[in-house]
Amino acid sequence: MRTVEAHVEFINPPEYAVVLNTIERVGRTCYKSEDKMTEDSAEGFVRRLIQRGHEAMIEHGSVTLCFINDRGVSHEEVRHRIASFGQESTRYCNYSTDKFDGEVTYIDIERGMELDATVSRLPFEVKLAIIHEWMVACLDAERHYLRMLELGATPQIARSVLNNSTKTEICITMNFREWRHFIRLRNDPTAHPQMREVAQQALDMLYEKYPVFFEEFVKED
Repeated sequence: MRTVEAHVEFINPPEYAVVLNTIERVGRTCYKSEDKMTEDSAEGFVRRLIQRGHEAMIEHGSVTLCFINDRGVSHEEVRHRIASFGQESTRYCNYSTDKFDGEVTYIDIERGMELDATVSRLPFEVKLAIIHEWMVACLDAERHYLRMLELGATPQIARSVLNNSTKTEICITMNFREWRHFIRLRNDPTAHPQMREVAQQALDMLYEKYPVFFEEFVKED
């Protein structure tokens, strides 16, 4: 058994200027104001679109992020309709092979526990006991999974004993309107703690590279 922390990575992110210029060109088609485009007009134009709620135009830009989180969280991620997904498949990935070091990888729950308003206030020794029970359950699931494979089960059958903490990688492509919706919904204080863990990372990354689309969420913090 191995544990890793949840994290997010960019997949070939487009340049900020390219995204802005594309959206400005498309947006100005609506007003036939292409003649007002200058070398530095795009960001201001896109900001005004967002402020006016004219977000259909920002659907013309998209970006792909790869989320490394648990399978429970991935069930929430794939509920976003306007998106494309590519996810690590437990039907075909055989975690008993050398490719995966012969073990199941789980997403550590400790950071997620600290984002849970109730669990984070528990005494330290109680939180340690919770983590211990989680580790025992994960080790037990791994043991049964590997034994089923030894007996001749295929990965798609053996996966039935794996729990929601099993690490998965899911690449998600969304347009900027949908990423804004994703951040608004998944980084909310009422969202699942381990969902918030990666949603906050996604916001930080997206804001750093594409600030005009996400500045309002940073200001709200």
